Amino acid sequence: MNISLKKPLCVFDLETTGLQITKDRIVQIAIMKILPDGSKKDLNLIVNPEMVIPQEVIDIHGITNERAAKSPTFKELAPQIISFIGDSDLAGFNSNKFDIPVLAEEFLRVNAKFDLSQRAFIDVQNIFHKMEQRTLVAAYKFYCGKTLENAHDAMHDTIATWEVLEKQIEQYELNTNVQALADLSRAGNHKILDMAGRIALNENNEVVYNFGKHKGKTIENIAKTEPGYYGWMLEADFPLYTKSILRKSMEAIKERNREEEHASLDQKLNALQNKFKK
Repeated sequence: MNISLKKPLCVFDLETTGLQITKDRIVQIAIMKILPDGSKKDLNLIVNPEMVIPQEVIDIHGITNERAAKSPTFKELAPQIISFIGDSDLAGFNSNKFDIPVLAEEFLRVNAKFDLSQRAFIDVQNIFHKMEQRTLVAAYKFYCGKTLENAHDAMHDTIATWEVLEKQIEQYELNTNVQALADLSRAGNHKILDMAGRIALNENNEVVYNFGKHKGKTIENIAKTEPGYYGWMLEADFPLYTKSILRKSMEAIKERNREEEHASLDQKLNALQNKFKK
């Protein structure tokens, strides 16, 4: 095994009803859990998305509405998925932009607690694009010398993703530490906070908007110059996880401002007390 693991790594792939993070649902989740000793465990679940799967999507992954309707809902499967993943770091192909945000959205939708804040995220596609700029099928052919059969079946794609990651580490002599691979997977210079890439940390460790007209500007400054922007984001069609990160960031800013205000009042009070003592 090429990778150095201090805790388990869950390589996973989703098949969904479509590509809209906030609206589409999971119809299949396949996870390969690699333990620090190199052993592996698999979880492969068909999910009832509780909505119609478009025919053009069925043509891609082959999961029919009839098959999905007979399967458990995500709410029913959430405890099993959370238990299987445990405290694992996560890896996938295009997972930072799609699979992880979709998974986070599903957990939030059913009020299931799934903390993303203490995990590393390895996006094999980002590593691949930085090194070769190809697709998963091409990556599998390029790195593994094999043709990817049954593409768009989540488990086949998951296995191929894991094999590609191992070959990438070997071929480029990459740092085998999970966090180092996660850092290499990250797109851009800012540290993304919400997976969808809308909220990030700048080089000064300040929370900034990472898109649109206020890209690169701090949330704190925009709250002063355009206070309605924060409210607009909470009402607009952004992922639930993005909104939760935005709320937490704003609450942290308000708390810091309150502490600074109290400290300033204390200083003024102390100054007055010293003045009267004289």
